[in-house]
Amino acid sequence: MPSSSSGLVFGLTAAALAAVGFLGYQAQATVPAALAKPEAGSSPAAVVSKAPRGKVSPGVPPAGSGVGERVVYSTGADRVWLVGARNEVTRSYPVTPGSVDPAPGVYRVTSRSNSIVGTDGVPIEHVVRFADVDGVAVGFSAAVGKTSEETDPGVRTGGIREGREDGTAMWEFATIGAQVAVIP
Repeated sequence: MPSSSSGLVFGLTAAALAAVGFLGYQAQATVPAALAKPEAGSSPAAVVSKAPRGKVSPGVPPAGSGVGERVVYSTGADRVWLVGARNEVTRSYPVTPGSVDPAPGVYRVTSRSNSIVGTDGVPIEHVVRFADVDGVAVGFSAAVGKTSEETDPGVRTGGIREGREDGTAMWEFATIGAQVAVIP
């Protein structure tokens, strides 16, 4: 009897695994293209419309940057806006970009580090990463004790440098999964 019951258990387990695998395949095959996970190296699926060039207003979220709670980063204006759920700017400040810019689009915060050494050798804090460009991590950070003007301009960096107070505000605002809209 023990050999037949173990065979029955094995058979039922194999059938259950096959059924789960089949259902998983069906679910994956019917996911709408808009919700499918983008392939590595592809551009973000949601693209932000271009913001008008010219003078930016620190107190107003840039046109075309989306709605709701988000971080807005303008690569052309070298400025960040922290925008609350009611579309109000809670903080805006200038930044110093690294040598690598992310493409315009909508991203999500993927990782954070409280204190590390940047790719340029500068100690940094409150690192909030949201993109990867050709193997270079892109994110916001605040230099500790050394300004960006003193770093090697030949090093490929994705660090978007903020002042320390601004870095603390970003750290508190942009947790894992937070939206980051990059505009030109």
